[in-house]
Amino acid sequence: MTDFARVKETFWDESAPEARPPLTDAAVAEAERALGVRLPAALLELLRLRNGGPVSADRDAFPTTGPTSWAEDQVPLDELLGIGHDPDRLSLLDTPYLVTEWGLPAPLVLLCGDGHCWIALDYRRCGPRGEPSVTWFDREREEELPLAPDFRSFVEGLTSSSPA
Repeated sequence: MTDFARVKETFWDESAPEARPPLTDAAVAEAERALGVRLPAALLELLRLRNGGPVSADRDAFPTTGPTSWAEDQVPLDELLGIGHDPDRLSLLDTPYLVTEWGLPAPLVLLCGDGHCWIALDYRRCGPRGEPSVTWFDREREEELPLAPDFRSFVEGLTSSSPA
């Protein structure tokens, strides 16, 4: 496991163009109001560096103790959703619609996914003002897999999806 300060330095795929304008305090306040939750400080730290987009190849998977529909021992994190309104790009703000569309439990905030599988901040146990855990949801298999007790632990546990 890598400490959060080091993860921040290498989290984003710097070769990818910036997709959204920089994150502002006003955008964070709007997102928290719209989503009805307090977003984790560690997530906001990453989004202040880059407001969503592809993650580096060194941080694009989270290890699991068993097989998933994606791999034998991990789940993918190819990108992290940012905060903003853009009809051509998903955002954390699309969570309410996507949760309903895909029949996901609530309250969640979706971090990444393709419809069939999602990684989400899971507020079901902690409530809207608490520190959410991170969970993998596979809609086709109707499975939930707890990944980490909080977002900081989740990003500190990220690894590369490519074999060493």
